[in-house]
Amino acid sequence: MKNIKVDLLVIGAGSGGLVLASGAAQLGANVALVEGDRMGGDCLNFGCVPSKALLAAANSAHQVNHSDKFGIKAEKVSTNYSDVMAYVAKQIAAIAPHDSQERFEKMGVKVIRQYAQFKDRKTIIAGEYEITSRRIVLATGSRAKIPNLKGLDEISYLTNETLFDQRKAPSHLAIIGGGPIGLEMAQAHARLGIKTTLIEMNRIMAGHERRFVEPVQKSLIDDGVNILENTFVSRVEKDKVDIKLHLSSGKVLLVSDLLIAAGRVPNIEQLALERAGVKYNEFGVTVDRNLRTTNKLVYAIGDIVEGSRFTHTASYHAGLVLKKILLGLPSKLRTDHIPQVTYTDPEIASVGMNFEDAVRRFGKKVERSCVNLKTNDRAVTDSKAEGFVEVLLLGRKVIGCSITSKNAGELISFWAFVIAKNIKISSINAMIPPYPTLGEVNKRVVSEYYAPKVFGNKLLKYYVGIIQRFSK
Repeated sequence: MKNIKVDLLVIGAGSGGLVLASGAAQLGANVALVEGDRMGGDCLNFGCVPSKALLAAANSAHQVNHSDKFGIKAEKVSTNYSDVMAYVAKQIAAIAPHDSQERFEKMGVKVIRQYAQFKDRKTIIAGEYEITSRRIVLATGSRAKIPNLKGLDEISYLTNETLFDQRKAPSHLAIIGGGPIGLEMAQAHARLGIKTTLIEMNRIMAGHERRFVEPVQKSLIDDGVNILENTFVSRVEKDKVDIKLHLSSGKVLLVSDLLIAAGRVPNIEQLALERAGVKYNEFGVTVDRNLRTTNKLVYAIGDIVEGSRFTHTASYHAGLVLKKILLGLPSKLRTDHIPQVTYTDPEIASVGMNFEDAVRRFGKKVERSCVNLKTNDRAVTDSKAEGFVEVLLLGRKVIGCSITSKNAGELISFWAFVIAKNIKISSINAMIPPYPTLGEVNKRVVSEYYAPKVFGNKLLKYYVGIIQRFSK
């Protein structure tokens, strides 16, 4: 057994772990990074990067197939699933060097490619290494949640970890789960010409108000996705080369491939957290507002912590922990400014509170201002005018924003900054966005908020009348 002592031990080389290891090493700390699987974690290999590459390919095909609305006549494209997946792999390979072992070793990080587990409160065993560290950070991420479904263990099914290794196109893809992953993969495959069925036991994108989801649902249906809401699979069975899904409706669905996208669970089983005195539950590791666990030497970041499971959340967590344990600076966790995006066409994005939660907390004090994208000239010229932007306000403070539109993920960054810096809505009036851009809608929603307060103000109208009467 090789003994190593370091200042900081990071377990997990996903987005959060890499950000932390990189920052700590560049600040002069002695850092070890342990990873039992692929460098780059879920985001690079099975999540954000491959899914967005697949969407890009599918949207390219869709744009050609629907070019007639722009007055352009084009033959319908034919797609080769193997070639599309090769493109996805190429984009992963293009980004991989940034997350590579070689790059981090050049920074001075000791990279150990083994799975880790605790020996005691401050010692980790990883392969032939016994590592003692002043501080340990858990960044092991999450994986697909596999439902307790009768017959599932007797068939071959897909998750996000195996989907992008496929080269043969499904003849009929069924997806269990109507959340972000389910919707994105349903639309991508449908736009590639693959028969696709989406099965959701409640309603799709249940975390958003229905009206924000409706434009996306319409787009999915237009793309050919068969959406089955309030439906669950009671059991599955092998049927020769296909898979037979028995639905709660009593119907039987015969498909070639099944993708499980029914949520995420934290990767905690292999860590032997009990030996370290780190408390956890089915949702993740228990942490305080400094992301410190019940073992004061151990912190946890990213998907292993209960809450929003996004790459940018993990990176944010890494920055907080870096400031706290290396620089000794106060750095408490907040979540109200963390945006979330579903990258369908149109996209759904939000930050802060939704209307229902805001009213529950603040009552009638909550105001909202909404603008339809049909009022935005750039959205109209681009033939992408489906959707709207809505902000929630408490006095002059923005407490939430929801957007359904083309590039909603780009638009929501503005509101995430507004909430993060507690910028009053009156200050946004000073912004002059270029015309014509989709970004104008962020200014327009503020103007719509003030319009009735200004143009419906009788006292102001009286004052304007006096000025006009006596001015030369």
